[in-house]
Formats: sequence, structure tokens, C-alpha cells
Amino acid sequence: MDRTPNAQGARNRKELYRASARASKRGDQENHTKNGGVDDSRSIVNSLSKGLRVLEAFTAERSEMTLSEVARTANIDPGTAFRMLNTLVMLGYVARIPESRRFRLTLKVVDLGLHAIGRSDLRELARPVLRSLVGEISEAASVGVLDGADILYVERVRAGLTRLGVDIRIGTNIPAVSGVIGHAILAFLPLRELDRILDMPPRRGELAVNRMNKAELRAVLRTVRRQGYALQDSAFGNGLRILAAPVLDVDGYPVASVSVAAPAIRVSMDEFRARALEPVRNAAGDIARAVQASGTVSTAV
Repeated sequence: MDRTPNAQGARNRKELYRASARASKRGDQENHTKNGGVDDSRSIVNSLSKGLRVLEAFTAERSEMTLSEVARTANIDPGTAFRMLNTLVMLGYVARIPESRRFRLTLKVVDLGLHAIGRSDLRELARPVLRSLVGEISEAASVGVLDGADILYVERVRAGLTRLGVDIRIGTNIPAVSGVIGHAILAFLPLRELDRILDMPPRRGELAVNRMNKAELRAVLRTVRRQGYALQDSAFGNGLRILAAPVLDVDGYPVASVSVAAPAIRVSMDEFRARALEPVRNAAGDIARAVQASGTVSTAV
């Protein structure tokens, strides 16, 4: 038996690799089960799952990361992270930052989302309505759709050069339970569908800042449904007041919602309601009529 230091070191490295692989596999199975999946390795492609977790590790807050940071955030071993990053660099979805050991996403990733959103009829229908709304009330306006337990922003128009101190762009996701724009949709869902959504984890759990329990949230949603709109200060601590109204189809189902935002320091809640409520309701109605006239609308992304 070869007992040289090099041979012993090789065996140790192999054992460490096997242990890391077993831990990574257990992590994959646990994450899959937590996300409501069936623990059946024959039904999933683990390498694809890990590659997507590497992409999802990058966020606005973590726009640049080292290999070890990617491995830790994506819950995979460093060897797998190394191979995944090299593959994504080769395919053009990730770039190495020159003169550093850090990586970042490229615009090719953005293209994937924008191509999907670009196929949405709703975005095309909403754009001129939002422009008119912003011109009327001089506040930023957005349209969002329900995407699982999240709200996906499919169109947004700013008020001139004004910035609101919030990083909301086309393609941004926020938890539906946390945002006023989400409440305007959730309040009009059938009860069975609402129950299903409330039991789902949001894609970005760290943004789920809603401090209400389910009973309190349901009470808020009943109020929103009764009055026909949602109006609250933003839950994200950015000093904004948000007013949102649902875009309802012919059956009263919420296909989207329209929201406007204004700095709380500049306008009181009552003033904001008086100035923005009817224009937002009218905009939601205009989009709803445009959806009905188009026959069908795609909001899948």
C-alpha cells in the first residue's frame, strides 16, 4: 500500500470531495423539498438546477462576487461553483471582472428576461396609458402582474428625471404580500387561489417585509376589495406613498394592477388620494378595456 505523503494527500482530497458532494446533494434535495417539489432525482437535472442557482445568487445587492461567495450563496461546493461559473462565462451569461477574482452577470441575462417580457401583450397595451397617467399627475407609474407569490413589474414610466430612491425597473420582482401593488391583485383573487398564493414562498424571501400575519393580511385585503384600491406607505422603508388599483378582466379577475408612487415628505395621504385615485382607476379601466378589445393577453414571463 502506498503511504507516501502525496498519496495520502490525494486520498484526503478525494474524501473531502466526496463529503462535499454528498452535502451538496443533500442540500439540493432539501431545497427541492422545501420548494414544494417531489424528491425524485430522476425527474430533475441537478446540474441545470445548480447552474440556475448560480445565476440567481447575483442580485442588486450582490452584483459582484468571488467564487467562494457564489458557492456559499448558491449552496454548492466550490468545485461545482468553479465549473458552473466557467461554463456561464463561456456562454456569455457571466463575466470575469478584470484584475480581480470577482464575477458579475452580463447583459445577456437581462436579454432573457426582456425577450420574455417583450412578448407580453399587456406591456404594449399599458405603455401609452401609463404615459398619459404620468403626464396627468406627474408621479411615477407602474404595471405589475402576479408571478407565483411575487409581483413582476412589466412596465414602468418615471415622472421626468425625478428619481424616487427605489430600484424598481421592468423585470423587478417583489413579494406580493409586501407591496401595495400586490395587495391590489391579491384582494380580487378567488379565495382558493388566494390561499394557494399565501402558502407559497416568494422568490426573494429577504424582501418579504410584511409584518402582518395571515389573518391581518386578509383583513387588509378585504378592505382593499371593498374600496376598490390599495393605499399605504411603502413597506420597504423608502419614504414613498403607493396607490394601486386592479386591472380586472370581464369576469372580474385581476390580470394586473396599476400603481403610482409619490414621496411621503411631499404629499399627505389624503392629498395623494384626492389627486391620484381617479386617474389611477381610470388608467386601470383603460388597460382593462384594451385587454378586452385585444381578445387575449399574455402576461407569462
